[in-house]
Amino acid sequence: MATCIATVNKTAINTRPGRPFVLPPPANHKPTVASQVIGDLSAQPAAIDPQDPLMEFMAGKSLREYSTGESIFSQGDVADSVFYILRGQVKLTVVSKNGKVAVIAYLPSASFFGEATLAGEEHRVASAMALEASTIVRIDKSDMQDLLYREPQFTEQFLHHMLARNNRMQADLVDQLLNSCEKRLARLLIMMAKSGHATKPIPVIAKITHETLAAMIGSTRSRVCFFLNRFRELGYIDYSSAGMIINDSLVDGVLHE
Repeated sequence: MATCIATVNKTAINTRPGRPFVLPPPANHKPTVASQVIGDLSAQPAAIDPQDPLMEFMAGKSLREYSTGESIFSQGDVADSVFYILRGQVKLTVVSKNGKVAVIAYLPSASFFGEATLAGEEHRVASAMALEASTIVRIDKSDMQDLLYREPQFTEQFLHHMLARNNRMQADLVDQLLNSCEKRLARLLIMMAKSGHATKPIPVIAKITHETLAAMIGSTRSRVCFFLNRFRELGYIDYSSAGMIINDSLVDGVLHE
């Protein structure tokens, strides 16, 4: 996935020779406890408002509803478009030659994905699947390039979104390298609860399998079950017919301990 965009033209998106676009340095937080970057888990503002006049300029856009578990594209497919999540959640996965599956990203609403095609990717290096009922906008590569060229406001929004994604990926890396499985799980649950809500978390997470949670934090199903049971005993989470209920105490009880 591309993480930055530089000078835009009608045929490609590249940096100008001798004037590379440099990403801002990583946030200057102490790399000892990834919970210190919990503020970065709040949802990003929508890059495109469905009612925004900019939507009218997307000549090649198409909108489609996806059901839970439905494939959006598969690893190896031709990369000829960019996608934007108007509503829902998307999971990106990669499969190795020996069949091992790795979850590389969990994307909430107001996220772009498949943007690596703008940097020259010819085939998808990952698969995308809807984690819940989702509304996805597909924008043809050529139309996305033309939109970035013609609409400075949209280009600024897109760049901001990609840079925010880069910062998020850095925080995820710190989390994977320095935090325990328990803290990684807690961080993921809080992140999912805050999906689409920049201030107050949603207390309920729609049903998601323990296998999916395990894949997303790089652990095993048994470890995830163990920690979820522990969180429940401590009153950090609970369950209802709607899904998993996340209590505010999970932040202080696990991430800030």
